[in-house]
Amino acid sequence: MNLPLRYPADWDGFAAQLPALLAGDADWTHDVGAQAALFGDAPPTPPAPWAPPDGWDALGRQVAMHADDDRYARLLAFARRLQREPGLWGDLLDPERRHLQSLARQVRREIHKMHAFVRFREVADDQAPGGRRHVAWFEPVHHVLRAAAPFFVKRFAQHAWAILTPRGCLHWDGSRLTGAGPALREDAPPEDAGEALWLTYYRSIFNPARLKIGMMKKEMPVRYWAQMPETRLISELVKDAPRREARMRSV
Repeated sequence: MNLPLRYPADWDGFAAQLPALLAGDADWTHDVGAQAALFGDAPPTPPAPWAPPDGWDALGRQVAMHADDDRYARLLAFARRLQREPGLWGDLLDPERRHLQSLARQVRREIHKMHAFVRFREVADDQAPGGRRHVAWFEPVHHVLRAAAPFFVKRFAQHAWAILTPRGCLHWDGSRLTGAGPALREDAPPEDAGEALWLTYYRSIFNPARLKIGMMKKEMPVRYWAQMPETRLISELVKDAPRREARMRSV
């Protein structure tokens, strides 16, 4: 057995091959991103039958979305340990399990940030219902497009939209979601009049008395700023915050 994964976060494809990999009946030799032949030899003695514990599938599915080229190697190595050590799954302090859980948390956070920070721009499109399409550019660190897609389908079900990223693209026509290959930043539309209106609104609602720069950067990491039109105002607003706060207090 040597079936290629269909895409970098293809957990189902990996899980289907895992029993054979654990039994030593197959070797992991195909590429996923920049990785190849990561897993090495099977254990010298035949392993016990593979019986994944509750929670393994959820953990593996999230880890598979991580950008770490070693993610599948780590999952296989940990699965081999689970076969040899029946109580391992209950050891919440095991270093390798903690590392896998850390990868999963990073993926969940990236999905949440994508939900929060994608910004659409409306463009003319004769192929879209109503002749208009909403297009966004986003640069995810991990392979989270498929996991993030249902949120946008549900929230923007009545609009045709596209999310373009360097890792792949999503297209919704109002009834069907399709995927496409990677895009370039210049494929995304330029600033429009609606965006200028949003910036005016954002400036008007900015409250200098509640400014906490450290917390702001934690919740809205700097690496996302280039993808969000309102962030171009941050330097100006932060610089002007003391004057605006003093003015508010004097009223």
